[in-house]
Amino acid sequence: MVGNSLVCLIVLENRRMRTVTNLFIFNLAVSDLLVGVFCIPTTLVDNLITGWPFSNTVCKMSGLVQGMSVAASIFTLVAIAVDRFRCIVYPFQPKLTLLVAKLTIAMIWVLALVIMCPSAATLTVEHVKHHYMVYNLDYNYTYPLLSCFENWADPHMRKVYTTVLFAHIYLIPLTVITLMYGRIGIKLYTTSVISGNEQQDSGGGQNPARPLISHKKIKVIKMLIVVALLFTLSWLPLWILMLLTDYGGL
Repeated sequence: MVGNSLVCLIVLENRRMRTVTNLFIFNLAVSDLLVGVFCIPTTLVDNLITGWPFSNTVCKMSGLVQGMSVAASIFTLVAIAVDRFRCIVYPFQPKLTLLVAKLTIAMIWVLALVIMCPSAATLTVEHVKHHYMVYNLDYNYTYPLLSCFENWADPHMRKVYTTVLFAHIYLIPLTVITLMYGRIGIKLYTTSVISGNEQQDSGGGQNPARPLISHKKIKVIKMLIVVALLFTLSWLPLWILMLLTDYGGL
Protein backbone atom coordinates (compact mmCIF):
# COMPACT_ATOMS: atom_id res chain seq x y z
CA MET A 1 0.00 0.00 0.00
CA VAL A 2 2.71 2.48 1.03
CA GLY A 3 4.94 1.64 -1.93
CA ASN A 4 2.10 1.92 -4.43
CA SER A 5 0.98 5.22 -2.89
CA LEU A 6 4.51 6.61 -3.20
CA VAL A 7 4.69 5.54 -6.85
CA CYS A 8 1.44 7.37 -7.57
CA LEU A 9 2.55 10.52 -5.75
CA ILE A 10 5.93 10.62 -7.48
CA VAL A 11 4.43 10.26 -10.96
CA LEU A 12 1.66 12.79 -10.25
CA GLU A 13 3.90 15.41 -8.64
CA ASN A 14 6.91 15.17 -10.96
CA ARG A 15 6.24 15.93 -14.61
CA ARG A 16 9.63 14.56 -15.66
CA MET A 17 8.58 11.16 -14.33
CA ARG A 18 5.58 11.00 -16.65
CA THR A 19 7.13 8.74 -19.25
CA VAL A 20 5.26 5.99 -21.10
CA THR A 21 6.76 3.23 -18.96
CA ASN A 22 6.13 5.16 -15.74
CA LEU A 23 2.49 5.74 -16.72
CA PHE A 24 2.06 1.98 -17.09
CA ILE A 25 3.76 1.44 -13.72
CA PHE A 26 1.45 4.11 -12.26
CA ASN A 27 -1.51 2.15 -13.61
CA LEU A 28 -0.19 -1.01 -11.95
CA ALA A 29 0.06 0.85 -8.65
CA VAL A 30 -3.50 2.19 -9.00
CA SER A 31 -4.92 -1.27 -9.65
CA ASP A 32 -3.10 -2.65 -6.60
CA LEU A 33 -4.38 0.22 -4.46
CA LEU A 34 -7.95 -0.46 -5.55
CA VAL A 35 -7.63 -4.03 -4.31
CA GLY A 36 -6.12 -2.82 -1.05
CA VAL A 37 -8.77 -0.17 -0.40
CA PHE A 38 -11.95 -1.87 -1.60
CA CYS A 39 -11.35 -5.62 -1.57
CA ILE A 40 -8.96 -6.55 1.24
CA PRO A 41 -11.15 -5.05 4.04
CA THR A 42 -14.30 -6.90 2.93
CA THR A 43 -12.38 -10.13 2.34
CA LEU A 44 -10.70 -9.85 5.74
CA VAL A 45 -14.00 -9.28 7.56
CA ASP A 46 -15.60 -12.11 5.58
CA ASN A 47 -12.84 -14.47 6.71
CA LEU A 48 -12.90 -13.33 10.34
CA ILE A 49 -16.69 -13.46 10.62
CA THR A 50 -18.51 -16.58 9.50
CA GLY A 51 -20.91 -15.70 6.72
CA TRP A 52 -21.11 -12.65 4.45
CA PRO A 53 -21.88 -9.62 6.66
CA PHE A 54 -22.36 -7.05 3.89
CA SER A 55 -25.08 -6.20 1.39
CA ASN A 56 -25.63 -7.64 -2.06
CA THR A 57 -24.30 -4.41 -3.60
CA VAL A 58 -21.04 -4.68 -1.69
CA CYS A 59 -20.78 -8.29 -2.81
CA LYS A 60 -21.06 -7.29 -6.47
CA MET A 61 -18.83 -4.22 -6.22
CA SER A 62 -16.10 -6.00 -4.28
CA GLY A 63 -15.96 -8.81 -6.82
CA LEU A 64 -16.08 -6.40 -9.75
CA VAL A 65 -13.32 -4.13 -8.45
CA GLN A 66 -11.10 -7.05 -7.54
CA GLY A 67 -11.60 -8.73 -10.91
CA MET A 68 -11.07 -5.50 -12.83
CA SER A 69 -7.91 -4.70 -10.88
CA VAL A 70 -6.42 -8.13 -11.56
CA ALA A 71 -7.31 -7.96 -15.26
CA ALA A 72 -6.00 -4.38 -15.57
CA SER A 73 -2.72 -5.37 -13.90
CA ILE A 74 -2.19 -8.26 -16.31
CA PHE A 75 -3.13 -6.20 -19.37
CA THR A 76 -0.73 -3.49 -18.19
CA LEU A 77 2.10 -6.03 -17.89
CA VAL A 78 1.39 -6.96 -21.51
CA ALA A 79 1.47 -3.28 -22.52
CA ILE A 80 4.83 -2.82 -20.77
CA ALA A 81 6.22 -5.89 -22.56
CA VAL A 82 5.04 -4.60 -25.94
CA ASP A 83 6.45 -1.13 -25.24
CA ARG A 84 9.85 -2.56 -24.24
CA PHE A 85 9.77 -4.81 -27.31
CA ARG A 86 9.23 -1.84 -29.62
CA CYS A 87 11.95 0.24 -27.96
CA ILE A 88 14.64 -2.47 -27.91
CA VAL A 89 13.96 -4.65 -30.94
CA TYR A 90 12.83 -1.83 -33.23
CA PRO A 91 14.58 1.25 -31.80
CA PHE A 92 14.19 3.33 -34.98
CA GLN A 93 10.42 3.03 -35.13
CA PRO A 94 8.30 5.85 -33.64
CA LYS A 95 7.98 5.39 -29.89
CA LEU A 96 4.70 5.43 -28.03
CA THR A 97 3.60 8.92 -27.02
CA LEU A 98 2.07 9.87 -23.69
CA LEU A 99 -1.30 10.33 -25.40
CA VAL A 100 -1.16 6.81 -26.83
CA ALA A 101 -0.14 5.48 -23.42
CA LYS A 102 -3.11 7.21 -21.76
CA LEU A 103 -5.49 5.88 -24.40
CA THR A 104 -4.01 2.41 -23.91
CA ILE A 105 -4.60 2.63 -20.16
CA ALA A 106 -8.19 3.75 -20.74
CA MET A 107 -8.72 0.83 -23.12
CA ILE A 108 -7.20 -1.54 -20.54
CA TRP A 109 -9.79 -0.54 -17.93
CA VAL A 110 -12.65 -0.74 -20.44
CA LEU A 111 -11.58 -4.27 -21.41
CA ALA A 112 -11.21 -5.20 -17.75
CA LEU A 113 -14.73 -3.94 -17.04
CA VAL A 114 -16.22 -5.79 -20.01
CA ILE A 115 -14.56 -9.10 -19.21
CA MET A 116 -15.55 -8.94 -15.53
CA CYS A 117 -19.17 -7.82 -15.98
CA PRO A 118 -20.56 -11.39 -16.26
CA SER A 119 -18.95 -12.31 -12.95
CA ALA A 120 -20.33 -9.22 -11.21
CA ALA A 121 -23.78 -9.83 -12.68
CA THR A 122 -23.92 -13.36 -11.24
CA LEU A 123 -22.49 -12.46 -7.83
CA THR A 124 -25.20 -12.54 -5.19
CA VAL A 125 -25.72 -13.00 -1.47
CA GLU A 126 -27.75 -16.09 -0.71
CA HIS A 127 -28.50 -18.42 2.16
CA VAL A 128 -26.31 -21.51 2.19
CA LYS A 129 -28.69 -24.45 2.28
CA HIS A 130 -28.68 -26.64 5.40
CA HIS A 131 -26.22 -24.31 7.15
CA TYR A 132 -27.11 -21.96 10.01
CA MET A 133 -25.32 -19.65 12.40
CA VAL A 134 -25.57 -20.08 16.19
CA TYR A 135 -26.31 -16.83 17.99
CA ASN A 136 -25.01 -17.73 21.46
CA LEU A 137 -23.46 -20.55 23.46
CA ASP A 138 -26.86 -21.88 24.52
CA TYR A 139 -27.60 -22.86 20.90
CA ASN A 140 -31.12 -21.54 21.36
CA TYR A 141 -31.11 -19.12 18.44
CA THR A 142 -29.90 -19.60 14.89
CA TYR A 143 -30.01 -17.51 11.74
CA PRO A 144 -29.22 -18.24 8.08
CA LEU A 145 -25.62 -18.48 6.92
CA LEU A 146 -25.16 -16.02 4.05
CA SER A 147 -22.49 -16.27 1.38
CA CYS A 148 -21.35 -14.09 -1.52
CA PHE A 149 -20.80 -16.27 -4.57
CA GLU A 150 -21.44 -16.57 -8.32
CA ASN A 151 -24.86 -18.06 -8.96
CA TRP A 152 -25.03 -19.09 -12.61
CA ALA A 153 -28.42 -20.13 -13.99
CA ASP A 154 -26.66 -22.55 -16.33
CA PRO A 155 -23.60 -24.34 -14.85
CA HIS A 156 -22.28 -24.89 -18.38
CA MET A 157 -22.02 -21.13 -18.88
CA ARG A 158 -19.82 -20.88 -15.81
CA LYS A 159 -17.42 -23.36 -17.42
CA VAL A 160 -17.44 -21.35 -20.63
CA TYR A 161 -16.79 -18.12 -18.71
CA THR A 162 -13.94 -19.67 -16.71
CA THR A 163 -12.38 -20.86 -19.97
CA VAL A 164 -12.71 -17.38 -21.50
CA LEU A 165 -11.08 -15.83 -18.44
CA PHE A 166 -8.29 -18.41 -18.51
CA ALA A 167 -7.58 -17.61 -22.15
CA HIS A 168 -7.77 -13.81 -21.88
CA ILE A 169 -6.27 -13.22 -18.43
CA TYR A 170 -3.62 -15.95 -18.34
CA LEU A 171 -2.91 -17.91 -21.50
CA ILE A 172 -2.85 -15.11 -24.09
CA PRO A 173 -1.05 -12.56 -21.84
CA LEU A 174 1.49 -15.21 -20.83
CA THR A 175 2.12 -16.07 -24.48
CA VAL A 176 2.53 -12.42 -25.49
CA ILE A 177 4.80 -11.58 -22.52
CA THR A 178 6.95 -14.66 -23.14
CA LEU A 179 7.28 -13.90 -26.86
CA MET A 180 8.06 -10.22 -26.29
CA TYR A 181 10.65 -10.78 -23.57
CA GLY A 182 12.09 -13.77 -25.42
CA ARG A 183 12.58 -11.64 -28.52
CA ILE A 184 14.08 -8.87 -26.39
CA GLY A 185 16.47 -11.37 -24.82
CA ILE A 186 17.58 -12.63 -28.24
CA LYS A 187 18.11 -9.06 -29.43
CA LEU A 188 20.18 -8.09 -26.39
CA TYR A 189 22.20 -11.30 -26.52
CA THR A 190 22.92 -10.82 -30.23
CA THR A 191 23.96 -7.23 -29.62
CA SER A 192 26.25 -8.33 -26.78
CA VAL A 193 27.95 -10.94 -28.97
CA ILE A 194 28.45 -8.41 -31.76
CA SER A 195 29.89 -5.91 -29.26
CA GLY A 196 32.34 -8.52 -27.97
CA ASN A 197 33.45 -9.47 -31.48
CA GLU A 198 33.95 -5.83 -32.42
CA GLN A 199 36.13 -5.30 -29.38
CA GLN A 200 38.28 -8.34 -30.21
CA ASP A 201 38.68 -7.16 -33.81
CA SER A 202 39.77 -3.72 -32.62
CA GLY A 203 42.36 -5.17 -30.24
CA GLY A 204 40.48 -4.13 -27.11
CA GLY A 205 41.81 -0.58 -27.19
CA GLN A 206 39.14 1.45 -28.92
CA ASN A 207 35.94 0.58 -27.07
CA PRO A 208 36.73 0.00 -23.36
CA ALA A 209 33.07 0.41 -22.32
CA ARG A 210 31.80 -2.44 -24.51
CA PRO A 211 32.27 -5.32 -21.99
CA LEU A 212 30.42 -3.39 -19.26
CA ILE A 213 27.46 -2.75 -21.54
CA SER A 214 27.33 -6.41 -22.53
CA HIS A 215 27.39 -7.44 -18.88
CA LYS A 216 24.42 -5.19 -18.10
CA LYS A 217 22.49 -6.51 -21.05
CA ILE A 218 22.99 -10.09 -19.89
CA LYS A 219 21.57 -9.07 -16.51
CA VAL A 220 18.55 -7.58 -18.27
CA ILE A 221 18.01 -10.87 -20.13
CA LYS A 222 18.04 -12.79 -16.85
CA MET A 223 15.64 -10.31 -15.26
CA LEU A 224 13.19 -10.65 -18.15
CA ILE A 225 13.27 -14.44 -17.87
CA VAL A 226 12.54 -14.13 -14.15
CA VAL A 227 9.59 -11.82 -14.86
CA ALA A 228 8.04 -14.33 -17.27
CA LEU A 229 8.63 -17.24 -14.87
CA LEU A 230 7.17 -15.38 -11.88
CA PHE A 231 4.09 -14.46 -13.88
CA THR A 232 3.60 -18.09 -14.89
CA LEU A 233 4.21 -19.62 -11.47
CA SER A 234 2.24 -17.09 -9.41
CA TRP A 235 -1.00 -17.46 -11.39
CA LEU A 236 -0.79 -21.12 -12.40
CA PRO A 237 -1.98 -22.63 -9.05
CA LEU A 238 -5.06 -20.39 -8.96
CA TRP A 239 -6.06 -21.25 -12.51
CA ILE A 240 -5.51 -24.96 -11.93
CA LEU A 241 -7.80 -24.74 -8.91
CA MET A 242 -10.47 -22.81 -10.82
CA LEU A 243 -10.41 -25.21 -13.76
CA LEU A 244 -10.54 -28.24 -11.46
CA THR A 245 -13.49 -26.69 -9.62
CA ASP A 246 -15.48 -26.18 -12.81
CA TYR A 247 -14.42 -29.17 -14.87
CA GLY A 248 -13.32 -31.69 -12.26
CA GLY A 249 -16.09 -31.19 -9.73
CA LEU A 250 -13.58 -30.26 -7.03
